[in-house]
Amino acid sequence: MSKVSYYTAEGLKKLKDELNQLRDIERPKASQAIAEARDKGDLSENAEYDAAKEAQGLLELKIAKMEEILAGARLIDESQLDVSKVLVLSTVKLKNTQNGMLMSYTLVAESEADLKSGKISVNSPIGKGLLGKKVGDIAEIKVPNGTMGFEIVAITRS
Repeated sequence: MSKVSYYTAEGLKKLKDELNQLRDIERPKASQAIAEARDKGDLSENAEYDAAKEAQGLLELKIAKMEEILAGARLIDESQLDVSKVLVLSTVKLKNTQNGMLMSYTLVAESEADLKSGKISVNSPIGKGLLGKKVGDIAEIKVPNGTMGFEIVAITRS
């Protein structure tokens, strides 16, 4: 049974493109490497053949895993998102209650998280702590050095 995960149109396209790259380009390369190694003689003492077979096995495993992820992937309809509370794809403006610092994050699926561009996973401690909160709520989030409070200042769609 595959696990359901939610993606933006951009994230889903990226996943499909990567899978197509593995199937259409990397798989034939792996087969070619095995054929070349097989042509070099005795397979019982051919380390190059063994390495090529192992690389092919790892590639097939990666392809199978990505196909499973894609089977459970669901596209999020951004136009239907509720901005009254924090959900996946919400952009949340936060105020740190301890130092007053303002920050903004967009909650995304784990595979699309990128802190440099302000995208955090809904499975991260901060993401989990923000889910379901409304403007004006204080999210108490456990971090390694204690608990931090964040006031929800605004919620918008990404």
